[in-house]
Amino acid sequence: MSDQIHVSLPDGSAKEVPTGATCADVAAAIGAGLSKAALAARVNGELCDLATPVRDGDAVAIVTPKDPQGVEVLRHSTAHIMAEAVEELFSDVKLGIGPDIENGFYYDFRTPDSISSDDFPRIEERMRAIIRENQPFVREVVNRADAEKLFADQPLKLELLGDIPEGDDVTVYRHGDHVELCRGPHVPSAGKVPADSWELSKVAGAYWKGDAENEMLQRVYGVEFATKKELKAYNHMMEEAKKRDHRILGPKLGLFELMDEVGPGLPLFLPNGARVVRTMQEWLRKQLYERGYQEVITPHVYKSDVWKTSGHYDFYKENMYFFNINEGTDEEPKLSEFGVKPMNCPGHVLLYKSRLHSYRDLPLRYFEFGTVYRHELSGAVHGLFRARGFTQDDAHVFCREDQVVDEVEAIMDLVDIIMGTFDLEYSAEISTRPAHSIGTDEMWEKAEAFLKEALERRGMAYDINEGDGAFYGPKIDIKVKDSIGRTWQCSTIQVDFNLPERFDITYRTADNTVERPWMLHRAIFGSIERFLGILIENYAGALPLWLAPVQAVVVPITDRHLEYAEDVAKRLRAVGGRVEVASQSEPMRAKIAKAQDQKIPYMLVVGDKEAEDDTVSVRERFEGDQGARPVEEFVKVLAAAQV
Repeated sequence: MSDQIHVSLPDGSAKEVPTGATCADVAAAIGAGLSKAALAARVNGELCDLATPVRDGDAVAIVTPKDPQGVEVLRHSTAHIMAEAVEELFSDVKLGIGPDIENGFYYDFRTPDSISSDDFPRIEERMRAIIRENQPFVREVVNRADAEKLFADQPLKLELLGDIPEGDDVTVYRHGDHVELCRGPHVPSAGKVPADSWELSKVAGAYWKGDAENEMLQRVYGVEFATKKELKAYNHMMEEAKKRDHRILGPKLGLFELMDEVGPGLPLFLPNGARVVRTMQEWLRKQLYERGYQEVITPHVYKSDVWKTSGHYDFYKENMYFFNINEGTDEEPKLSEFGVKPMNCPGHVLLYKSRLHSYRDLPLRYFEFGTVYRHELSGAVHGLFRARGFTQDDAHVFCREDQVVDEVEAIMDLVDIIMGTFDLEYSAEISTRPAHSIGTDEMWEKAEAFLKEALERRGMAYDINEGDGAFYGPKIDIKVKDSIGRTWQCSTIQVDFNLPERFDITYRTADNTVERPWMLHRAIFGSIERFLGILIENYAGALPLWLAPVQAVVVPITDRHLEYAEDVAKRLRAVGGRVEVASQSEPMRAKIAKAQDQKIPYMLVVGDKEAEDDTVSVRERFEGDQGARPVEEFVKVLAAAQV
């Protein structure tokens, strides 16, 4: 038997290592620098510890902090180091779970002591001491009986152990005296975790296993990156995000209110906010009419029979609101169940079905600014970003198979125009068939190919999100990046094999046969409220001139200039300008400061000279004093800024 084996590396080369070598040995054989940086490895595509043995012919990739999976391993390991520190510092700690998450990690604890942010310095101090001790993370496969003994005083771990199917390996990780029930992988030793690229960030309540029926645990969060520089950049972004928080800026700018007495996730729009929302809708409505869309309006509630036909009654009922209406008499009640719509699709399908259609009618494009309601958990509701009531810029395209690519490409053209208008960078991701889905292999293959072709025609790169499509069809998701580097999921284009089948919709072909149309769902803003929240934060409240609820405020220097100020405002309003007059009895500087604080694009100061010359002294919110300009010139500025 040979005492050497060969493994293949990502660059296509091979490396000879001794029989019984581990991934760590492979890293050392490649070079001392890689060996020092190594955190984990991928063997034949599977992420594993560096201590994992390799076999002849294995494909081995060494994972370092430069690899996204390397950062995930760091975060997972730091979560366990935190658990070890908390277990040492607090009494009677029962351990839950501690995964890596986006930008960091968390761990769930049950403890009679209350953990607060005031405890973070001593927890972090102990964590850094553990890192300096540099104890190894040691993976063991144990039998179920031994695992039960190991976690005899850890009821949450025992419950997790019970969730592992019989016959599956039970893996534990030892780190000094600390033992975790965990699949791993982890860094080889605690010293691999940088001491200055992470910090604890917050503590919150969390239901065990995410189930509101279970007990509430204490969840401690941390943020972590590969380097101190990245952590610093993240913290700067978070500080900037606090300044831009739409939940603070929205009420301050008179856009919307969130009221406890109304209920979570149900925003109320003030006049300024309503004006912004309507402006967004009018602007998009104009774009859609130019592209051959037809606007429809559908009810907010339907009989439950509709939701049973669509499948929502069986698969989405817990997210919906249902109520009964007595359609009989007091003597002979006849209760009918109705459901508030969580989406607009069934109404559009019913409208399609209400008329006969031939191949000549297609594509048929229905759109609606439809308000929908979904039962989100109160803990998940977040300002305008995740609400219970929101309005979608919803549209459904019914088309022939040979029209699908053209329609998707046209939708992407609209995405480009809308995101470009707001200077938002965006990327595309195609989500493919999930494990549980409907439709034939042929339909899925065609649909996925159509989506790819539409993007490729535009020369647009895209990522593939394997298995994350809807059960009823694949989709394109559009992710936008804002001015401080955050990414948001916005537009979506979905193929639907489900509703056309369930509602049995058809069209007459050129051969006088009957076929089922292809159905595309699409939303560009997604939720108008959510998109507005993104815009508020992207622009730090200073919305573009064409969208600003108040585009200019006319500021009279004294009360005797008020009549001229009103005349200027009237002329600007005549071309659609959204203009106010600062008529309150305050010093001019206070009026300007107030307008500046409200992020109003232009302040137009008027006094004796301006009244005599028919001018306004223009002050722009960012650039300051712009000098005097004729009123008629500024009329043209505002006229050009209308949708």
